Order: sequence, then C-alpha cells, then structure tokens
Amino acid sequence: MTLTFLGAARTVTGSSYLLEHEGYTLLIDAGMPQGSDKESIGLSLAFKPKDIDAVILTHAHMDHAGRLPLMYKEGYRGRIYATDATKMLSRVMLLDSARIQESDAETRNIELLRLGEEKEEPLYTEDDAIKAISLFRSTPYKKRIKLNDSISFELVDVGHLLGSSSVIVYIKLKSGEERKIVFSGDIGNKNLPMLRDPEYIKSADFVVMESTYGDRNQVSFNETIRDRAERLAEIIDRTFKRGGNLIIPSFAVGRSQEILYLLRLISDKKILDYEIPVYLDSPLSAKATRVYGECIRGDYFDEEAMKMIREGINPILFKSLKVISKSEDSRKLNYIDHGIVIISTSGMCEAGRIRHHLKHNLWRKECTILFVGYQGEGTLGREILDGAERVDIFGDDVSVRAEICRLEGLSGHADQKGLINWIRAFNPAPRHVFVTHGEMNVAEYFASLLNKEYKIAAYAPRLHETFDLINDELPLQDDTSLKNKTSIDLANALSSLEYSKSELTELIKKIKDRSEEIDFKNEDEALKLLNSTRRLTQDIESIRRKWKKDLKAKN
Repeated sequence: MTLTFLGAARTVTGSSYLLEHEGYTLLIDAGMPQGSDKESIGLSLAFKPKDIDAVILTHAHMDHAGRLPLMYKEGYRGRIYATDATKMLSRVMLLDSARIQESDAETRNIELLRLGEEKEEPLYTEDDAIKAISLFRSTPYKKRIKLNDSISFELVDVGHLLGSSSVIVYIKLKSGEERKIVFSGDIGNKNLPMLRDPEYIKSADFVVMESTYGDRNQVSFNETIRDRAERLAEIIDRTFKRGGNLIIPSFAVGRSQEILYLLRLISDKKILDYEIPVYLDSPLSAKATRVYGECIRGDYFDEEAMKMIREGINPILFKSLKVISKSEDSRKLNYIDHGIVIISTSGMCEAGRIRHHLKHNLWRKECTILFVGYQGEGTLGREILDGAERVDIFGDDVSVRAEICRLEGLSGHADQKGLINWIRAFNPAPRHVFVTHGEMNVAEYFASLLNKEYKIAAYAPRLHETFDLINDELPLQDDTSLKNKTSIDLANALSSLEYSKSELTELIKKIKDRSEEIDFKNEDEALKLLNSTRRLTQDIESIRRKWKKDLKAKN
C-alpha cells in the first residue's frame, strides 16, 4: 500500500496523489499547477494515464481537476468519481480551460511561425475536455462505492465549494485488517454563504490534509454571514462616496456566487439605503451561477439558503445585477468612472477580463480593489496584495493608487484554527498526517505545529516522495517555529534577490547587445525595444526610491 505525492507537495496548486495497492492504482485529483508552481511541478503528467484504474475528484477547481483532459488525451479511459455538482461544475471549468489552452497555443504559434519554428500543440483541446467529462460518474455523499475486492471509498461534504468532498478510502489487507485513508481536499471555512459547514470525520489511519492558511488565523473566524455582508457594505459605501468603483477579482466558481449572495443580503436587509449596480463580468461565472441554480438541494446548501429558496427567493440573483457576456459590453464598463461594483475573473488576476478592469481602475485613488480569495505566489493578485507600487498589465506600467482590501472570512479555505479543529475531530488521532497544499514553509510549519503542540505525527512531503504505509517508518517534520519560518523565508528571499541580481545584469547585457544589432529602419522594432527598456528603468527606479525611503525611516 503505497502513497506518492505528485502535486501540492510544499506547493499550493496541482493537487494529485497516487495510491497503489496490490496492483490497483487510484488517483486522487489531477490538478493544474498555477502561478510559480508551474515551474516546480510542470504541466506534464508524472505517470502513464493508461496505468491508472480510477480517479476520484474532490472538487471542480482547476488546481484539483485541470489536468483531467490531458489524462484523456494521453490514454486514460477509466472512471472519474465525483459528486453530481462537481461533475456539472467541472464541465463548465474544463471546457473553459480547454478554450484557453487552444487560444494560448494559437497566439504562441503566430510568434513561432515568425521565427520559422515548428508549431506547438495546445496542452489539450475542447474535444479532449468533452471526452474527459464523459468519464465522470456521479457519486452521492456517504455512499460507499466498491472499486474492487479490497478497495472502496466514500465522499463527505467538506464545505469548500458546491459539491466539494473529502475522500475516505478503505483498503482491506490480506490479514483481514482494514486501513482507512482520508484525503481532505480543500477544507472549507465555517459560515460561508449558502454552503454547509465542513463535516468532521471521526477516524482514520492516515490523513492527507491541506494547509493553505496553516500559518494564520482570520479575525473573522466566528463571524456570521450578516457580519460579512456588513463589512462588504462598508467597503462599497466608502468607495462610492469617494467617487470610485469597487473591482472584485473573483474565482468564477464559488467565490463569485458567494459574493452575489452577500450583495443580495445587503439589498434585502437594506444594510445600505441605495441600490448597488453590480456587474458580473465573466461568462464562466455566469455559467457556474446557472449550475448553482440547478443544484438546489439540502445536501449541498445550508438551512439559511434553503429557507430563502422555499420562500421563492433566488439567493444569488437580484434586480440590480447585470450579467455581462459580450466583450463589447465588458469594454463599456471601463467608461463608467464611479458608483459600480464589477465582479470579474480570474481570481488571481492572471488572465481574463479582470486585467482590463484593473488597468482602468487600479491607478485611481478613489477606487477599491477587493480580494476575496487566496492569491498564489507569482501571480498579479499576490503582487498587488503584497504592496507593489506599480505593476505591468498588458505591457503597460500601471500605478497602484487604489485602496487595496481583503474580505477575510469569505475565503473557501479554513484558517489555522479551522484546520486544527478539523484534524482534532479524529479520535483517536491518525497514525500519521501528510500535510500538503500549502506554500513550502507554511506546510512545514503546520506539520511541525501538529507534532509539537498537538502530539499528532505529521510530515510535509516533497514532490514525488513515495511512502509504503504498511512497512515504512514514516518521517516526522522537523521543528519549525514561526521565528524559524520567518528566518527561512528571509534567507530564501535573499537568495532569490542574489539570483535576480545576476539575471538583471544578464538582461541589461542582452538589451545592450540587441541595441547594437537592431535595424533602426524598422521603427516598430526599435520603439518596442525603447519602450521595454524605459519600463525596466522605471521599475528599477521605483524600487530604489521605495527602499531608500523605507531604510531611511528605519535609521
């Protein structure tokens, strides 16, 4: 009985775990690496899809499901088990991802043709996605499904997203004993709009659990949904009074619908005494919102949402909401300079229409950018949230002058307290916990915390590490205190700074070499090099001024 970590091992995305027993191979999730994780994990598969007997999917977010069409493309024809809601949302998400893959490949190939190089294939196509979706088998919560004579599983609501699950795998050994392995999936926050709270599991031999917010507690842990609606209303009100717009980068599936629920509550409870013009500018969000409407059932929605539904109220649609589909209508929003809320994808600002809205509003001090979900390392959203003074959007240098806010508590991930409550519900404690789905030092720290403070044996596995759960002596995480964690972070940052310094020196040399080779009769090419060089100079100067000011203030 072996377990191999193929993604989300000391990283946040690309979740994928391979469980093997007596010749049967089971894959839990096939997530797409995102942000800087693309470099550390890579997009290619670390296994032959034909060798996989079955896949179980925890939920529809791309960092858990995004490589399923690639599996089909490379030969997988087995079943993909997931809840009905996950199946429906995955169809929306995977088809959208496939279109992005094809569009990106088309753009790259135009440049490759100019260079006289061979075309590249997209990672996968829309046809691959459609065929992968055909492999899904809808699986209800709490029904034990037999895979073969020795392996079965069941799904348990984990409260992260519509239809999201923890997976309990039961394995019968030759001795007749049974081993129970729990894969947490993404553990949800308490009191999320519409969704039921995470269901606690009482027993397991081994647990693979996420740690996205394993190093922090949110002040909003005990907030009610009404509390969050009031905080959102305050942000809207002060933004509108300044004469600006509120821009919300949001994940199309999950966060967008929860924000709509809060906005509906603000309207129904008259928390503000005026109507809020809201624009949902994301075709993907619109499709996902329709899926939410088709999955109105008590096993997915909490009692408060079901009460609204029984009264004939749609919990996420309201009179002042306008859904934008056409790109020309999206562009028109950029000519409205005040008094609107725009919800747009992507949630980490990496692509999509949100970049256009940021370009037109980020530099305006009367506007507000509100983050409502996790921002991965290496993403534009993380750069803005971490305090960047200027960012590059579509090749243009854009000042960050808008108010930058985060609506805590709306994240679909439990914070440290929520994670601790979830793992401590196991009684007795599991034999061993594998901590995954967290930035490297966060996963290491949280595993250390479980060991030291709660006497729960834990370890943060590395990418491609394999463990024999029957015969191996499983490792424990080294003691990593918060102080040590910060020290390690700083050492890594300084190492990266030294590397960046050498890279910058090399880049300047290449620019000089290019300036000597360029044909100045080609005006477009010359201007492109000039503008790029100016942007680089401005970025360096902006950083120099900021640090000179910060260091002077500290001396």
